[in-house]
Amino acid sequence: MKINLNIRFAKQLSLALIAMTFLGCENNINDLKPATYSNNPEVFIDGFSSGLIYAAFSSTVVTAFQVDKAVTYNNTNAAMRYDVPNVNDPSGTYAGGAYFTTVGRDLTNYNALTFWAKASQAETIGVVGFGIDLGENKYPASLNNLILSTSWKKYIIPIPDASKLKMEKGMFFVSAGPDANGNGYSFWVDEVKFENLGTIVQQQASINNGLSTTVNSFNGVSVSVSGLTSTFNMPNGYNQSVTTSPNYFVFTSSNPAVATVNELGVVTTVGTGTATITATLAGVAAKGSLTIQSLGSYTAAPTPTKLAANVVSLYSNTYPNVPVEYYNGYWAPYQTTLSADFNVNGDTVLNYTNFNFVGMQFSKPTINASTMTYLHVDIYFPNPLISGSNFSIQLVDFGADGAYGGGNDTSSTLTYTSPKLVAKNWVSFDIPLSSFTGVTSKTHLAQVIFSGANISNFYADNVYLYHN
Repeated sequence: MKINLNIRFAKQLSLALIAMTFLGCENNINDLKPATYSNNPEVFIDGFSSGLIYAAFSSTVVTAFQVDKAVTYNNTNAAMRYDVPNVNDPSGTYAGGAYFTTVGRDLTNYNALTFWAKASQAETIGVVGFGIDLGENKYPASLNNLILSTSWKKYIIPIPDASKLKMEKGMFFVSAGPDANGNGYSFWVDEVKFENLGTIVQQQASINNGLSTTVNSFNGVSVSVSGLTSTFNMPNGYNQSVTTSPNYFVFTSSNPAVATVNELGVVTTVGTGTATITATLAGVAAKGSLTIQSLGSYTAAPTPTKLAANVVSLYSNTYPNVPVEYYNGYWAPYQTTLSADFNVNGDTVLNYTNFNFVGMQFSKPTINASTMTYLHVDIYFPNPLISGSNFSIQLVDFGADGAYGGGNDTSSTLTYTSPKLVAKNWVSFDIPLSSFTGVTSKTHLAQVIFSGANISNFYADNVYLYHN
């Protein structure tokens, strides 16, 4: 099933696609000369720099950005102001956009984007960076969860590899949502420019969050190398990690006959055996690796046969799915489960690794299952099941208020062991909703939670409610 997953409540930025048509004419190749691009480092200094364009992100408050001449850094003429909306604002859910040029700039002489910023209250900004140009978006780099205070402070975003930015169009982008209480606020950004700071030292690039992990796979499975960062020692002596585009890295497979990897870090399993994916950044080996253990041909989960009219689907390629907030909320601090969802010939399968428990939530809106009689889930355990292995499925109803923790939540858990559980084969669960005795009304269902013991990894597909 093809989906966009929302992991760790990370906010997805939906960008408009700009299509351009170019008319050409015949030229004498001897007359062609290498193109030269401006090395102008300025983005916003008392106003937009030459050729700069602003575009608000989808679902933002379009008017959230303003040029402010009253609140500025160091009494300059103007600053960038963003008014973040309250939660549930009908105008938009957050504030943010990208600043880009139609003609690229040569930024190879710089090693950082710098700016000054403050907020109307102490606040954390979701993401700030450069490299989004509403085109290829090839070389973005960003800081996540940037902490602002009510006083002006200089911020630095190191460039992972400036030699790549020979004609970069993405000058700056920012995205910010309401505070933890759902309230809006304002923040200002000023003196945005690229600089060459001799006091920045690159420490270490990482893939896979710097870890060396091994995953089982099958022929035809595609997964993306994640956890891409580059870490720098900053002028204040602290180390700063920058979220880094895969285009800065060069990826390598130790055994292309088993798994190939492209320039975007997409790994495709093509044969049986073992292959390890590594990477370099600016010629230096990155920390971390991903080892693929291919088990050969993939067997898909059984195709559901229930009538669509009798089904409420959470995750399936066969039926349309109801809105789901996430398939792995990563509930800190106790959850260890990570997602390594894979795609086989267009079918995306939920893949949970380092498993202890994991939940999918569908509370906006909740599901009225009063006419449903069964919960169906297909589960695949790729590793041998040792003695003491068990697997639990929990159903949660948020109650009449439709909100978690409102005092009227109910839940019920069912636990399964051998012989129901079988390794290296799909196991289909068709559970009568009446078996979840602790869930009383089942009219505001909002979560399905998986937990277990002595199970480190499993796949899930075809999660739906139905009646015969």
